[in-house]
Amino acid sequence: MRFYGVVMKIIKPTLREIIDIKTILKPYIDEGIILDRSDDEIATNIRSYQIAYDNNRPIGVGALHIYSPFLGEIRSLAVDKEYQSKGIGKKIVKNLLSEAKELGLKEVLVLTYKKEFFEKLGFIEIEKEKVPDKKIWADCIKCKFFPNCNEIALITYL
Repeated sequence: MRFYGVVMKIIKPTLREIIDIKTILKPYIDEGIILDRSDDEIATNIRSYQIAYDNNRPIGVGALHIYSPFLGEIRSLAVDKEYQSKGIGKKIVKNLLSEAKELGLKEVLVLTYKKEFFEKLGFIEIEKEKVPDKKIWADCIKCKFFPNCNEIALITYL
């Protein structure tokens, strides 16, 4: 599939692609925008990820984490800075939402600094207090900004 001159394919990664996932995420982890996840954590959740390639170059990644039979979260969404504004993140999110719908989820949330991006995809802002406690204690507590987080919570209904 071609986006803005990019020949892109999106795949469900195998364990061999963990290095590619980490390569895409690293600049955002260094900035504190995305949580660092160990190779073991990525491996355990590899089925949650989708990764985009331009030929053999990894250019985007995202994951659908499931909290309950009704609720999921899009997380670890990142696009190589050279490839931003080419529709890659949008395509990854749409793929993840399609997967969420196929699985029978009713709601998908996201914690983000890119509110407008997600609003264009049908997400609406919610109070952070509505984010499940499991999320706060499992992930947010690892963040260098916890408890003074500036991320915005958004949700979409499927």
